[in-house]
Amino acid sequence: MADTPASVWRNPIHFVAFGFGSGAAPVAPGTFGTLAAVPFYLLLQYLPLGSYLLVLVVAFAVGCWLCDITSRDIGVHDHGGIVWDEFVGFWITMIAAPPGWLWIVIGFALFRLFDILKPWPIRWVDKRVHGGFGIMLDDVLAGIFALAALQLLYIAVV
Repeated sequence: MADTPASVWRNPIHFVAFGFGSGAAPVAPGTFGTLAAVPFYLLLQYLPLGSYLLVLVVAFAVGCWLCDITSRDIGVHDHGGIVWDEFVGFWITMIAAPPGWLWIVIGFALFRLFDILKPWPIRWVDKRVHGGFGIMLDDVLAGIFALAALQLLYIAVV
């Protein structure tokens, strides 16, 4: 991973794109970014489903802009420290998730698994779709895969 640009600590757009600084972790910034998304989820989980989905749509749209600006400013497409996409991907994973810490941990693990392994079509999107939209889209897909797996697992154990 490239070094964390100093602008992350000076530019509020870069700071948010870097997950409020969580993406500056020297190892596994995507994992640290996903961890940083959990406290926000703890607040979001109480929203009615329609409001939760609206937050996701806004977070995705804002994320496309944040990630595009930040990647262009620092001159690195999809810098490992840009983790706003992990925030949104994790929140997608947790749509209508069962309550409790066990399901948060399982959702976290599933999202990281799909984000790291990038099964088709996630890897295809990651390699071919560029700009802020591309940075966001592969994590949105990983979130959808993890959401489906989480819901299927819940159905299987209930």
